[in-house]
Amino acid sequence: MLYPAFLIGLLGSLHCIGMCGPIALTVGVQSGKAPLRKAGNLLLYNLGRVVTYAFLGLVLGALGFGFKVAGLQQTLSIAIGVGLIIYAFWPSLIHRLEQKTSHPLYKANQWLKKSLGSLLKSNKGHKTFFIGLLNGLLPCGLVYFAVAAAVAVGSPIDGMWFMMVFGAGTIPLLMAFAFFGGLAGVRFKKYLTKALPVLVFCMGVLFIMRGLDLNIPYLSPELSSFASGDDAAVCH
Repeated sequence: MLYPAFLIGLLGSLHCIGMCGPIALTVGVQSGKAPLRKAGNLLLYNLGRVVTYAFLGLVLGALGFGFKVAGLQQTLSIAIGVGLIIYAFWPSLIHRLEQKTSHPLYKANQWLKKSLGSLLKSNKGHKTFFIGLLNGLLPCGLVYFAVAAAVAVGSPIDGMWFMMVFGAGTIPLLMAFAFFGGLAGVRFKKYLTKALPVLVFCMGVLFIMRGLDLNIPYLSPELSSFASGDDAAVCH
């Protein structure tokens, strides 16, 4: 599941540029023109985001483990797969999710934005790590789907790794945008925009296959025996 996590992060970077691009760009601008200092600050900023994503994966992976113990991992995996396929055919869903979650979390969002604003006013490089930490908590539809996938993995450690790899996938494009003040041409963005729904659809199919428990190595491993805890040897 780590390869799809990285690819979704990489191809979904255009959404990250739209949501987090201004913050990353500000970090790059305030770092000055020295390439090493700018690169170092941007790495710290992105490391902060990845740490937050890893923490979310750890916590929600534990929730997924609870579903696994309760024997609901298959149902959860199929439900998330269906959700991913719906998103692949309805990309505007990601913006609707962000809008709907921003209202219930209004006070938390205000605090996050205020804290980010205070940190962004500082030119001290070490604070860019904390900017990334807070940035990772902002409402983001793409992160919601990644977190849902981390829950379906069914393990705190695996959920943490899933979100870490997803976060790593978002770094190259976002860092290039912040470092150079822009990105490749419209055609390149168009290709990435078209590729993301295809990848999300494939990942949705993969989650459904995992939930169907077809006992196919890697594609659809047997989940029922792990859910029931039946790992004892059986003599015939």
